[in-house]
Amino acid sequence: MTLFFEDFAVGDKASYGRMPVSAEDIIAYASIFDAQDFHIDAEKAGSTFVGGLISSGWHTAALMMRMMTEGFLLDSAGMGAPGLEELKWLRPVRPGDVLSMRHTVLERKESRSRPDIGLVRFRFEVLNQNAEPVQEVTNWIIFGRHGQVAPPAFRAAPRPARYVPPATIGALVLPEEPAMPIPRFDDVVIGAATPLGRFTFTPDDIIAFAGAFDPQRFHLDVAAAEASLFGGLCASGWHTGAVWMRLMVAHRRRVQALMGDTMPKLGSSPGFKNLKWLKPVFAGDTISYATTTTDKRASASRPGWGLVFHHNTGINQRGETVFMFDGCVFWER
Repeated sequence: MTLFFEDFAVGDKASYGRMPVSAEDIIAYASIFDAQDFHIDAEKAGSTFVGGLISSGWHTAALMMRMMTEGFLLDSAGMGAPGLEELKWLRPVRPGDVLSMRHTVLERKESRSRPDIGLVRFRFEVLNQNAEPVQEVTNWIIFGRHGQVAPPAFRAAPRPARYVPPATIGALVLPEEPAMPIPRFDDVVIGAATPLGRFTFTPDDIIAFAGAFDPQRFHLDVAAAEASLFGGLCASGWHTGAVWMRLMVAHRRRVQALMGDTMPKLGSSPGFKNLKWLKPVFAGDTISYATTTTDKRASASRPGWGLVFHHNTGINQRGETVFMFDGCVFWER
């Protein structure tokens, strides 16, 4: 049965998904998108901020998307999401964890400009095998209305939820200007802007990521995408975010090569807010990413550490902002 906007009522709850997470899964994702020591090297991870190998938060979010897609989106008239209000990483995901999901419908509203669609606001929780929440997300999803849109005719064949890069993965282009040193916490300058580089999304890149984590028709099949709300093959929003993280790590590695042991240690992130996917990222689009420091404060929970806040953007080759969010990261004091 296809789920339309009218099939979601405020207060509805559902549980679904079973996603084992291995060390190989964690490393396969992080090796491409978040190659920090605590995501790619079990031995080095033991002496880091988190005390052992853990999944990238962006990987956990991608696994959430896979469970959500298989749990109900593929059997719905879902048309994508405009963004997230807030994402919290509550506990680390470690090798051997088995993840599942539950959601609650918080709100729904009809579109004023499009009588054929409506929006449903959810709270999504990712749980480990001990029923402990590891991630919580609040966001709206767009659905077609019953009798106004046809049920989707395309459904992807199941694939393993492990990222396998295509034979030719799009190359990162890093900024031409030399990397600037990363300051110690007390010297962090509010308002400092840093270009991270750019990336061109190829069809193969888009399909490889979506096949593992977001197998909706507009991310996997050119003909089905052209018939969708987007009008063409476009990247998963989680792919857009994963590339931001990939460029952020590449930036930090450039700085590490410059600073050596004098570079301050950076920890994990507790989450982010106000993530917006403002425009689709189509095959062939080149997105330039940047980060701007917006605030800092001492951490109340971790002595010797602070939190640095940043606003992040992705802008396409036409100068249009397609992606933004407000994040933070633990920073050694």
